[in-house]
Amino acid sequence: MALNKLKYNSLNLTPAANKAISFDSDADALEATLGAGSMVFIKKLTASSSGTLSFVDGSSDVVLDSTYKEYIFICNNIHASAQSTFSFNFRDGSTDYDATKTTTHFYGYHNEAGNSNGLSYTTGSDLAQGTGFQVIADDLTVDNDHNLNGILHLFNPSSTTFVKHFLGTMQFNSATQSTNSFVAGYCNTTTAIDAVQFKMTSGNMDTGTITLYGIN
Repeated sequence: MALNKLKYNSLNLTPAANKAISFDSDADALEATLGAGSMVFIKKLTASSSGTLSFVDGSSDVVLDSTYKEYIFICNNIHASAQSTFSFNFRDGSTDYDATKTTTHFYGYHNEAGNSNGLSYTTGSDLAQGTGFQVIADDLTVDNDHNLNGILHLFNPSSTTFVKHFLGTMQFNSATQSTNSFVAGYCNTTTAIDAVQFKMTSGNMDTGTITLYGIN
C-alpha cells in the first residue's frame, strides 16, 4: 500500500478561541477540538503593612475547593518592613494554619559585583513532618527598591484520598545579590486543604499583591 503524505500547510489547524487541536475517529482525523486549559482569576489581596494575607475557601469570594485541580498564587512586588523571611502555611479543616508537611528547599544566588555566586540546599528551611510555616524566601532586605516576586502552585487541595503536593519559586533581593529560591513538598494529610496563609517571620508586608488563580 502506498504511503500518502499530507502537506502541513494544506490543513487548517487554527483552533477556535479556548480550543485545542485533537483527533477524532474519522479518516481525516484533525477535525474535532477540545477545550484548552486556562487560568481563571479568583481573588487578589493587597498588602498594606499587613501581618498576614490569607485565602480562605468560601470567604470574601475565595474558591479553594474541588472546582479546580490546581491553584496558583502569584506574588508581585512584595516589600518587607524588616529584614525577614517570607513563608506560607496551609489549613486542613481546623482554624489553625498547621498542616503537617515534608518539604525541600534550595536556592541559587549571584551578587552585583559578580564575584560571588552559588547553589545551596537549605537544611534549616526544610521540614520533616513539621507543622510550622514553610520558608520560601530567606533574608529579604528592606531597601526601598527591593522586593519579592514569585509563584506557588498547589495541586488538588480538596482531595480526601491523596496527600497535597505543592511547589514554588521566588525571586528577590538579598542585600546586593539576586536570589532565586525553590521549595516543594506535600501536606501529609488526606483531609482537604481549605485555606492558605502568607506572612513574614518578622515585621509586615508593606506593599505588594498576591493573586489566586484556578487552572481550568
